[in-house]
Amino acid sequence: MAGGRRQAPPREDVLAAAMEMIAERGLEKLTMAALGREVGMSSGHLLYYFGSKDELLLRTLEWSEGRLGAERGRLLTRTAPALERLDAYVDLYVPDGHRDPHWTLWLEVWNRSQNADADARERQAAIEGAWHRDLVALLAEGISRGEFRRVDPDRFAARLRALLDGFSIHVAIGLRGTDRAQILRHVREFLADSLLTDA
Repeated sequence: MAGGRRQAPPREDVLAAAMEMIAERGLEKLTMAALGREVGMSSGHLLYYFGSKDELLLRTLEWSEGRLGAERGRLLTRTAPALERLDAYVDLYVPDGHRDPHWTLWLEVWNRSQNADADARERQAAIEGAWHRDLVALLAEGISRGEFRRVDPDRFAARLRALLDGFSIHVAIGLRGTDRAQILRHVREFLADSLLTDA
């Protein structure tokens, strides 16, 4: 109707637009005003929906992680040897390259978490926990089938994810001498040395 209130876009559209802006222009260009222009909302409306930029970033990360989680689930439940699925897990985990938008967002949320409240920290832990649980289950399956050495799946998963995080940060920030292909080779060598059976 003429002069009627314009309807706000669905929240998922706003989160998708935020992720697209990070991918195309970098995190520093993602302001409430710029995002508002992108989705046809005022920055005031965005603040009403999200409360703060910190909350917007965390929700965008949760949305992005939901999509990655679905992809991870498809990769890990297919019929394939455990090592092949572990390789797919690592491939999904490691950034595509310098300024990978998902990792750029992760690094910013981690940085802001120093001052985050308990709810935000719990939500971040839930994201981390999903990656960890999937990895533990995959390792346990590989061990039970004799594909992997008898390691403690939980402890090994914690160490492997710490290794992946460290390498991934190097790739995401563009540290010289740490491109994605190099990192994947390092991780595969580590897995061959520490996890694969001699059979």
